[in-house]
Amino acid sequence: MSPRATAQANHFRVIFIGCRRKTSAGEPHCQDARTPKELRGISIGLAAGHCARVLSVSMIEAQALTKRYGDFTAIRELSFSVGPGEVLGLVGPNGAGKTTTLRCLAGVIPCSGGSVRIAGCDLGADPAGAKRKLAFFPDEPRLFDYLTVRQHLAFVARIYGIANYEAVAMPLLEELEITDKANKLPSELSRGMKQKLVIACGLLHGPQVMFFDEPLTGLDPLGIRRMKDSIIRRAKEGAAIVLSSHLLHLLEEVCSHVLILKKGEKIADGTLAEVAARFSAGEPDVSLEEVFLRATGGSES
Repeated sequence: MSPRATAQANHFRVIFIGCRRKTSAGEPHCQDARTPKELRGISIGLAAGHCARVLSVSMIEAQALTKRYGDFTAIRELSFSVGPGEVLGLVGPNGAGKTTTLRCLAGVIPCSGGSVRIAGCDLGADPAGAKRKLAFFPDEPRLFDYLTVRQHLAFVARIYGIANYEAVAMPLLEELEITDKANKLPSELSRGMKQKLVIACGLLHGPQVMFFDEPLTGLDPLGIRRMKDSIIRRAKEGAAIVLSSHLLHLLEEVCSHVLILKKGEKIADGTLAEVAARFSAGEPDVSLEEVFLRATGGSES
């Protein structure tokens, strides 16, 4: 296997290792017990005769989350929670620790201290159980060079044990408007189309928790609008979502809550209204951009 192929396989193994469970005999078991109809209802919002059950507990809970690289502390004792139906906007200057935070929350990289719980599962004690319930969408789409769009979805379905996956996959391709690209290789796709494929793969197993790192990169205006609608719809169905983006006007339209980071530390968090009130100095209708500038002092240092 070439170094590039090995790197790609390792990436997918990190993201999708959450599918692996053990049977009573100790053998790996990857069958998802949910039916295609249930997964489709979770993934694309199609009615399945009932609404998604909204739990009263936090779906994402970070306690004193810390990440160090040698003597450098990228994230310092970060604590926050996201409930079902909430969309948290993660914002901060360049180098604030946003992507590192998302990768720690998703289990892509280990944290140096603290704890993370995903839908009730301790990520440190039960990483497989936690990762089954989440999806992480990186800012740079990473795909297999020699798998078509359809084969990528088949590969992910096999890892997660999704039987009759096409009943879920085809509506996702239609929603993301890449049905006509089903037999294309990544080299034949635009940057935006690759991003859509990564999103389709991540949504295939109906995650309860979603982490988006700059999800709109490469999308055209119509794609951006539909992606925003998709995020909002999934939150209404009970998913907990963390969205990192420098497009603050997007976060104002989509997010219910905001968390501002600077130098790896929390500056402020709460609902958009609460954080705005804290930095508004009594002024009405202060934008998130203005709140961000006031909270961070208008600089990265």
